Amino acid sequence: MEVKLKSGRKLKIKNITLDERDVLLDSVEYIYKEDGYFSGVKMMNSTMTKWIRTCVDGDVSDKTLIKFNIEERTELFTILQGMFTMGEEKASK
Repeated sequence: MEVKLKSGRKLKIKNITLDERDVLLDSVEYIYKEDGYFSGVKMMNSTMTKWIRTCVDGDVSDKTLIKFNIEERTELFTILQGMFTMGEEKASK
């Protein structure tokens, strides 16, 4: 699958295994405010880098990833999360 970011950058996404997906999902630690509302993600930069290196099919070297701005990294991370969490809310039959 290929995704296109708002910046125009196109990236090919790997088909990852269930084990790889679970490791990625387990690596995200959400932060909530006292009132229960979502506030952010702990260790956001390393979490996004881990997801990008695991999921992007292509050059994910430091030299390449440093060229991504924070908006691109965040957009790609959000897209990947959506791809790998689809259907989790639906109960099994």
